[in-house]
Amino acid sequence: MVMRPDSPVQSYAAPVARPATVDVVDVPIAVIDYERTLRWIDAMVAERERGYVCVCNVHTVMASQEDPGLRTALLSSSLNVPDGQPIVWALGALGHRLPDRVYGPELMARACARAAISGQRFYLYGGRDQDALIQLGTTLRRRFPGINIVGGYAPPFRTLSEEERVAVAEAINESEADVVWVGIGVPKQEKWMASLRPHLEAPVLVGVGAAFDFLADLVPQAPPMLQKAGLEWAFRLAQEPRRLWRRYLRYNPRFVAAFARQLAAHRAASEKPRFPNP
Repeated sequence: MVMRPDSPVQSYAAPVARPATVDVVDVPIAVIDYERTLRWIDAMVAERERGYVCVCNVHTVMASQEDPGLRTALLSSSLNVPDGQPIVWALGALGHRLPDRVYGPELMARACARAAISGQRFYLYGGRDQDALIQLGTTLRRRFPGINIVGGYAPPFRTLSEEERVAVAEAINESEADVVWVGIGVPKQEKWMASLRPHLEAPVLVGVGAAFDFLADLVPQAPPMLQKAGLEWAFRLAQEPRRLWRRYLRYNPRFVAAFARQLAAHRAASEKPRFPNP
């Protein structure tokens, strides 16, 4: 990895520590912000340790209750960062306040800005098709001059054959990537990272969902005010109603009900009288 004197990447002598987590509806969420997430990625690259990151919103958390493969991937990940504003609010209600969420597209953009200085090598896996992936690469190179994108692949929507999986892993390893950004949507990206993690030499895999479409300027992002208010889902629903209405109708009310039960249990446990041992 090429390093420059002004690189934000720090040197780490000890194994990379994982941040504390708090269960939100039975999914361990890291109590972490953008800067600490980026420093964790830098440390993993510097130490050549291997792990993967899932960005978690309401959809991810609730879908994992119905999908054993997704749940296993979340429980096996290195970090589940709080991508959705309701997840941040849930952490706050449990006594762990954060200044902001760790939104997948913004995390990727900030990582690209750092990598343009540090020389970290990025591989892009995902996108609607190869043309969209090329547009993403072009947009990132224009926005972050000096960024080192060493390869990319837009997989078909069908399940890859074993031969294709082996070929993908070999291509990524040959690229000598430091970080693989994965944008194939929930739950495919989480399962893909969990499955391919033992076969990939890149230290860090990060699943960022729709970030590829947003950063390639193929789909508009919600205005910051709506994002802060936790209404990004409404903006996205207005943009893609036929694709997203079932997801939000199914999972949003379930999350509210499930977390209400968790919060009530948490408060009851906190208020329970504690008596000293005799």
